[in-house]
Amino acid sequence: MTDAADLNTLVVGRDAMACRFEVAFNAGEVAGDTELAISALDLVDDVEERISIYRPTSELSRVNACAAAGWVDLSPELTDLLARARDLHRITNGAFDIAAGSLVRVWGFLRRQGRTPDDAELDAALAACGSRFVEFDEPGRRLRFLRPGVEVNPGAIGKGWAIDLACARLDAAGVPSVLVHGGQSSVRARGVQGPDVPGRRGWRVGLRHPLRPGRRLAAITLENRALGTSGSGTQFFIDRGRRLGHILDPRSGRPAEGVISATVLAPSAAEADALATALYVLGPAGLPLVAPPRGPNAAILVLPTAAGARVVVANLAPDSVTIEPEAGLEIEWIGGPAAEPSR
Repeated sequence: MTDAADLNTLVVGRDAMACRFEVAFNAGEVAGDTELAISALDLVDDVEERISIYRPTSELSRVNACAAAGWVDLSPELTDLLARARDLHRITNGAFDIAAGSLVRVWGFLRRQGRTPDDAELDAALAACGSRFVEFDEPGRRLRFLRPGVEVNPGAIGKGWAIDLACARLDAAGVPSVLVHGGQSSVRARGVQGPDVPGRRGWRVGLRHPLRPGRRLAAITLENRALGTSGSGTQFFIDRGRRLGHILDPRSGRPAEGVISATVLAPSAAEADALATALYVLGPAGLPLVAPPRGPNAAILVLPTAAGARVVVANLAPDSVTIEPEAGLEIEWIGGPAAEPSR
């Protein structure tokens, strides 16, 4: 993930949430760095234990099992996550919806065994899909579903939320520079990679090529903010000659099409993850919602063309991102740099 060929970096990792989480420090910069990394990764494990829908004993599994029957009390942590998801649902006009679990289930992606549902199955899943069927009492820390079959699925925000909490723990411990990622698609960085000398900025991270395994599409300087990438390069199935990915449009109930990958840079990893998913669903029309000019967010959208691909870069300065050249690749720059992040 990091471009660290000339820098000494300590990386501590652990498998969680069906991917590899890693914490990267500048070697020798922080006393007890390994112990701090282990503490941050322990927190990721705690988050998974609380919100995993694959664990029947998790708090979120209990919510999904009981909330159609009446109000269910929520922990402060899950209340915060659901409040964040509610706000992002509104910002994206419903393209991100944490209450789309019924769709994920009916398309088989819950078990990573994609299948096309018949019309009756899809209609039933759509009838139980959407935040409009979730009554959320944030001050009272409780929730209920307005009809049976509604399911909350944090797949598009959970990794980012865990990374944010891990970074907050490291920040509280006084760590000046660190990068935390989950599966390389969810990243948050703070401070400077290497010595904090004039001219050195942020952490240099690689963005994987969505069409060419093993290659990099771009290198991005991540300065005190997060990055999330959504695409269907690894989770998809073929149905009657059509490739159908695992990212579903919660409004239509069907796999989103027309985008190869969507990457968003935002102040938090939870925002970056959810907004990247929404941008994948919305396509270019979603850029004014996800990365409006002069806002805090930036985006990189990869779209198919007859000759290859078109890369749309929004709100990023050319000195913050380097696109790897290749035949048939078109690059379009829109907007200026996003609002300056705080250190």
